[in-house]
Amino acid sequence: MEVLTIMDMMMKKIYQGVLDGDMDMVTTGVQDALDENVTAEVILKQSMMGAMAEVGQLFEDGEYFVPELLVAARAMQGGLQILKPFLAAEAVEPIGKVVTGTVKGDLHDIGKNLVGIMMEGAGFEIIDMGTDVSPEKFVEAVKESGAQVVALSALLTTTMANMPNTIKAFEESGLRDTVKIMVGGAPVTEEYAKKIGADGYALDASQAAKVALTLVS
Repeated sequence: MEVLTIMDMMMKKIYQGVLDGDMDMVTTGVQDALDENVTAEVILKQSMMGAMAEVGQLFEDGEYFVPELLVAARAMQGGLQILKPFLAAEAVEPIGKVVTGTVKGDLHDIGKNLVGIMMEGAGFEIIDMGTDVSPEKFVEAVKESGAQVVALSALLTTTMANMPNTIKAFEESGLRDTVKIMVGGAPVTEEYAKKIGADGYALDASQAAKVALTLVS
């Protein structure tokens, strides 16, 4: 018979809270764990990251849909807001930095926001540039942050053309060899990603986190 320690039970509570999209369960679980001197790094890596990975898998398997993904992500974000100052104090380094944004001319952000949350759940630091982001702003964000990955989103066929424009801007800046560029969005295909010279393509937010992990590994 499995005997669970207090810490094990706390980690399971946070994990289940993320799976269920129960923000109150997550935030109280995180605070209780911190009060018991569990480190922020342990809480993040042993409960929240694993839970978001399972959420992503359930989404890919068709057991979860966008609403479930959103509430799980919101629950995780609630716990993460409590953890962030503790992670900083413990000097816990992210797996990598990702600049996210919807390309110039496109104002859609739901998909981009989900991608950012799933990547954050995988351990990345996210620099979210928002929507309608020019190629020059993407380049400047990488210069300032030292990000290893740029994730470009487009939801319209008319704005997809700004993906290759952004890649070209990185080439002209001399930064192309130092950053991996991945693309996604409803009209974007893997073939299009290859055609424009992107390093990676993701069909959805769950896959985006996995692709980002492979790009920095």
